[in-house]
Amino acid sequence: MLHRMRILVVEDEVDLAHTLHTGLTAEGYSVDLAHDGRQGLWMARTGEYAVVVLDLMLPGLNGYKVCAQLRREGNATPVLVLTAKDGDWDQAEALDTGADDYLAKPFSYLVLVARLRALVRRATTAVPPVLAVGDLSLDVAGRVCRRAGARVDLTPREFAVLELLARRAGQAVSKADLLYHAWPDEAEDPNLVEARVSSLRRKVDTAFRRQSLQTVRGTGYRLVDDRERD
Repeated sequence: MLHRMRILVVEDEVDLAHTLHTGLTAEGYSVDLAHDGRQGLWMARTGEYAVVVLDLMLPGLNGYKVCAQLRREGNATPVLVLTAKDGDWDQAEALDTGADDYLAKPFSYLVLVARLRALVRRATTAVPPVLAVGDLSLDVAGRVCRRAGARVDLTPREFAVLELLARRAGQAVSKADLLYHAWPDEAEDPNLVEARVSSLRRKVDTAFRRQSLQTVRGTGYRLVDDRERD
């Protein structure tokens, strides 16, 4: 029933991370590991996971911020917080930032697996989001882009840039926001954004004689439904 569902474990304790990898793989899951918050955020954004198991005290970006950022971006992947911080305030903060469940270390592996199953059951009742701006659509879970029904092949970075623009359709999105969204580990050079936007324009606009990806002078970019121009 749960065979080969993908789980992302974001845990900086390497031994624990590998123990979880071994145990959850034996349970029939496909498990990816991240050992810091920025790597975990990037993987959660770009991968299709049934659940994210997220430590709170992470280097680079703590678990609270990772979870909060995912929720701000509309990422609804269930998050199970796994942490040594066991106070009521810590638990409340984790849930308030968007976590779906909370398990304190040391924990029962049996309980961990049961809670993961419960999260997966609840998540399967939800329909994965498809973002649509005019005749441009993004299947977030499947990481598939289509324009006028035709599939458009995008790199993971291109998809990440277009996804944020689609989530804020009609709004100006700054280069800084796009940079942080698509390059959490190297969010310094705006030329990275400009190069990806140029490539996106060729793929989703020029190839279809569209002009939906607009430059907002002095700010960044905006994605609009431009069909009324036809």
